[in-house]
Amino acid sequence: MVSSCCLDQLNLLSTDDFRVMNRIPRVMKVSGVISDFGEDQQAMPRKRVIIVSNQLPLRAWRDSVSNEWCFEFDENDLLSLLRDAFPPDTEVRYVGTLKADVDTADQEEVAQVLHDKFSCETIFLPVDMRNEFYHGFCKHYLWPLFHYMMPMTGNDGGRFDRSQWIAYVSANRIFADKVLEVTDRDDEDEDHVWVHDYHLMALPTFLRRRSNRVKLGFFLHSPFPSSDMYKTLPVRDEILRALLNCDLIGFHTFDYARHFLSSCRRILGLHSESNRGHIALEYYGRTVTIKILPAGIHMGQLESMMSEESTLRMAKELKHKYEGKIMMVGVDDLDLFKGIPQKFSAMGELLETNQELRGKVVLVQITNPARSLGRDVQQLLDEANSIAKEVNNKYEEPGYQPIVFLKGPVTTQEKLAYYAVAEFCVVTPVRDGMNLVPYKYTVCRQGCPALDKALGVDENSPPKNSVIIVSEFIGCSPSLSGAIRVNPWNIDEMANAMYRAIDLSETEKHLRHEKHYKYISSHDVAYWARSFDQDLVRACRDHYHKRYWRVGLGLAFRLVALEPNFRKLLGDTLNSAYKITSSRLILLDYDGTMMPPTSVNKGPSHEVISVLNRLCDDPKNIVFIVSGRDRDTLSKWFSSCEKLGIAAEHGYFTRWTRDSAWETYRSVDLSWKEVVEPIMQLYMEATDGSCIENKESAVVWHHQDADPDFGLFQAKELHDHLENVLANEPVVVKRGQHIVEVKPQGLSKGIVAENLISSMRSKGKSPDFLLCIGDDRSDEDMFESIARSSANPTLPAIAEIFACTVGQKPSMAKYYVDDIVEVIGLLRGIPEATVQPN
Repeated sequence: MVSSCCLDQLNLLSTDDFRVMNRIPRVMKVSGVISDFGEDQQAMPRKRVIIVSNQLPLRAWRDSVSNEWCFEFDENDLLSLLRDAFPPDTEVRYVGTLKADVDTADQEEVAQVLHDKFSCETIFLPVDMRNEFYHGFCKHYLWPLFHYMMPMTGNDGGRFDRSQWIAYVSANRIFADKVLEVTDRDDEDEDHVWVHDYHLMALPTFLRRRSNRVKLGFFLHSPFPSSDMYKTLPVRDEILRALLNCDLIGFHTFDYARHFLSSCRRILGLHSESNRGHIALEYYGRTVTIKILPAGIHMGQLESMMSEESTLRMAKELKHKYEGKIMMVGVDDLDLFKGIPQKFSAMGELLETNQELRGKVVLVQITNPARSLGRDVQQLLDEANSIAKEVNNKYEEPGYQPIVFLKGPVTTQEKLAYYAVAEFCVVTPVRDGMNLVPYKYTVCRQGCPALDKALGVDENSPPKNSVIIVSEFIGCSPSLSGAIRVNPWNIDEMANAMYRAIDLSETEKHLRHEKHYKYISSHDVAYWARSFDQDLVRACRDHYHKRYWRVGLGLAFRLVALEPNFRKLLGDTLNSAYKITSSRLILLDYDGTMMPPTSVNKGPSHEVISVLNRLCDDPKNIVFIVSGRDRDTLSKWFSSCEKLGIAAEHGYFTRWTRDSAWETYRSVDLSWKEVVEPIMQLYMEATDGSCIENKESAVVWHHQDADPDFGLFQAKELHDHLENVLANEPVVVKRGQHIVEVKPQGLSKGIVAENLISSMRSKGKSPDFLLCIGDDRSDEDMFESIARSSANPTLPAIAEIFACTVGQKPSMAKYYVDDIVEVIGLLRGIPEATVQPN
């Protein structure tokens, strides 16, 4: 749902607005153009929305007499409706392929006409590439997988075929090149690029590589599978990283978004956060926003088509034909996941168990032509025909056929007529994306003056009503709160739902209809488009406040966003300052800075020991390891570093050299540990892969090796549990990266930095050089403390300060290095101490 802060700002179009703005031409020809557009072209608007999809929302055919190409917008294509969804001063352009084969000799002329008259930029893919890309990888691999069908040998989809994947990537690159041609203008920052559906999930990488600041949104119209299903995809990382090059990613339902976020967490280790109603992922310094909002329909266009003479005539005929019958209608594509055989079986079960309905209830099932050919489609059709034949043979009577199976194509006007006459709509796919059939059905049942007149509806007629039986596995289900939801795999449940719908009172039917119509009419295609566009603008508001670095090759490419003053720490810069200073303080985190966090052996390497000893040998240096680890472990690991200082357990224990005594931060009561340890023990036993680290001053629960989702869930529960229990204790309960820690109040690495600087000043050795390197949240306390101290005019200034984080990510530090290897290289490159002559 759209957040409340954006509801007040949306300027939505009413039904009347749509009537005024209806600019869709009927027919266009390459030669002898017929158009509803005027010849005068307006000046280029300030803002432009570029809609990118695999196929343009056009119908294309050759005239049977003249053999000329003819085109018209496809009113059944959701994307064609977006032309009317934006404000009048917005230019909408389309990028995609045609749904027809155009000879090479005609392609240039066709492309020019579509550019000039339909605002379409046409892509002509080579035939082999198109087959491998669309019919291969998209329809026979991705589409089944995203609808929860595993790609097993024996199915038409087969196993993963790398040649098809290469074709998919190549096609996406061609789409990106075409988009870049469209955006190649002086004011390209006003271009909003909106990419649609699973055919083009790799496109964002190619587009982002060549345009840092393009406003880039993506909307997935199919389901997104659970992470367990998605993880079977051999190119799972590449697709996720490509999508994360967008600024905004949209889904129809929270379930689909949740599965995407779970895949990002389990595969890439990324965690999402919610801020003021908006869900977002932090990805290399960029914020990728997640949008959840189902698509809508074009109210004005639908009402206009309901008023057409052909619609009115067919509605009147259908009402007469089915007079005295109870009609249910279903409209589905002919594919595996629409649940047509299950629907027919439920109809048979309904008649089997309710004899009084025999001869009365009719299910009219309309199917649209299959989008992709294959043995599975024919098997589906054979199964549906077989069940329909069996039910009809068993229950048909003179003038009565229980299941009317209409195989498309069926005109839109005829579908609308069926919607208007049918008392019930049955939409029960076993898995589907949005599915707008229930929306269209509800609007047709509401009717319009012309349709009401044709059907004999007047002020004395009963209130308008409609009942929807909907699968719980499709995108529109959550928004239809008055529908009867069913599990399409449960035939008995569907049959019972049909009986329950028939048995509803007229008042109940009217209330359900009113509830649906109110939602559908207020959440139309304009609401959907403008809400998405507004959130895209919001997601891009920091584009001009950051610097960008291009990192990675191929589909591993990502854009790293850095603060303007955030820059890489180079050895020359550090060494120049190092040479001219004489009182230096060097603070180094350990885990993640000097040692990889994934290393099995957590102890320091010989190289680390050597580098530290060389730094400590310089009498102008004071070097400290500042770590959250316990003092015994650190003492053991660094026993060969005689002059190294150690701040253990985030500074609770500090010593200046190996042989000096440990200093305690302050004397504190640790009796709270008796309460904390049993609670953590319970969570450890309940969470496989977790463990407890018991320090002298703190207790830490680790869940790095637990299931990512369950670990996070348990960490939140444990955090809340401990905060409640320890509310009156002088402690802090903190959640970090894969940990929950309880420690005394006021204890942090920031305090360590402040105390060490203060101690040096008190000894007359005020530091003029400060190097601080760390990698995680606890180290941000040091960076923040250093920044605060340097900005305080009452304290002696430190001439050279280098606060440096490991990795390019948002940080309080002003410098970064890429990884641990660079940390060691940076420290190794610091000049050795020069021996002063006697």
